[in-house]
Amino acid sequence: MEQIVERVDVWAASIADEPGGLARVLRGLREAGADLDFVVARRAPEEPGTGVVFVAPLRGDREVDAAAELGFHVTSSLHSVRVEGENRPGVGVELTERLGDAGINLRGLSGAVIGPRFIVYIGLDSAEDAMRAEELLRGA
Repeated sequence: MEQIVERVDVWAASIADEPGGLARVLRGLREAGADLDFVVARRAPEEPGTGVVFVAPLRGDREVDAAAELGFHVTSSLHSVRVEGENRPGVGVELTERLGDAGINLRGLSGAVIGPRFIVYIGLDSAEDAMRAEELLRGA
């Protein structure tokens, strides 16, 4: 099975926990030309009235500049590997077992299937783990 495996920067920003809070920052990225593959947003229970949004990818100076103006920054504590490929039963088990067997602990995982393809974002604790995971999964 042919897979696309790449390390990606995940960008994060605080957002207002109110109607339209997420839409405001996504609109700003859209106006800069961003074509996002990945968006996760949630409330920040430790800071009432706020939330956090994670996005990827941002490409080019225009998108990065707009993101900075909107309060986004590359997450320094979350290292991510993006895997895309042909979907079939058990592919998630195979990916996570391969990482677990190599002693790589996952910080998080988000995935979806669209038509015949899957996409997974794997969160890891260090750049070294991300590099190891990328190399390992490229060989899958």
